[in-house]
Amino acid sequence: MVRVKHEGQWYGLDEGESVLDGLLRGGVRVPHSCRAGACQSCLMRAERGEVPAKAQGGLKDTLKARGYFLSCACHPEGELEVAEAGAELRVPASITALERLSDSVLCIRLRPEGALEYRAGQYVSLLRDGLARSYSLASQPHEDTLALHVRRIAGGRMSGWLFDEARPGDTLELQGPAGECFYVPGRPEQPLLLAGTGTGLAPLYGILQDALARGHTGPIWFFHGALEASGLYLVDELRALQSRYPQLQYRPCVLRGQERVGVTVGALDAVIKEACPRPAGWRAFLCGDPALVLSLRKKLFLAGLSLKDLHADAFLPSTPPPQEGAGVTSRASDASR
Repeated sequence: MVRVKHEGQWYGLDEGESVLDGLLRGGVRVPHSCRAGACQSCLMRAERGEVPAKAQGGLKDTLKARGYFLSCACHPEGELEVAEAGAELRVPASITALERLSDSVLCIRLRPEGALEYRAGQYVSLLRDGLARSYSLASQPHEDTLALHVRRIAGGRMSGWLFDEARPGDTLELQGPAGECFYVPGRPEQPLLLAGTGTGLAPLYGILQDALARGHTGPIWFFHGALEASGLYLVDELRALQSRYPQLQYRPCVLRGQERVGVTVGALDAVIKEACPRPAGWRAFLCGDPALVLSLRKKLFLAGLSLKDLHADAFLPSTPPPQEGAGVTSRASDASR
């Protein structure tokens, strides 16, 4: 049996079990969220033993060199001694403001107590009482505070706390940033396509403002989809940007409801295809529901958009540890972003 040592205690791993699952089964509280190697909230550090290369996929070289790895993706072949990610990877932060953007979306403003370098569109993990959840950044690096869009999830532990209990002045910790979905200067005349659902608007809003601030002159098509009109938000802000920047076309759309001025009724992918039928040579940013993001990515590629210009951030839900004897793992109630 493969063993993992944590704080002086050995824990045996079942066949095919990850370090994260083994430690959670043994009663160790390890911050985690998506359990798919995306959010990076389950980072741990190897003190002795060999870490499989797969467990360090997507990490910065500086983290790899210091022995950090993703515990949810780590299946060691021998004994491994580990420690949780230390304070050097976490930044304390305080809540400065909470603003309702819609009935189900809350904008959280946070002021980090230390340096946090990021690109608009990346995401950070919020950590509180052993709980970790990842949220995309809608703010710009030059701002004094960070802006996160949080959707209320029924029974969600982090979203529930933020909606119902959190107040300005409350503190938590940040870890990150992570993610490769952000605007890179260059080719300012290249058409951009930004599309997302729900709080997938958050990173796209940051990317849009970043591109405009950096002088992007090419056409920018911005699509935001929701099930119904109540799921749309920042509509006035985006329309104000559209009136200010002639290269910007903002298209909110809903899957259900009555046709009304300025809002299209229809599936997001169909709306995009009608407005942008030939996206070859464009650059695209896709965020939100994972099924839709993957579907759009495939359709845009088949329509001629190069893979190197396709940037996607699928919002994976948080998942609980597998229950002993259960055949499948059910999804948790709290979304990672």
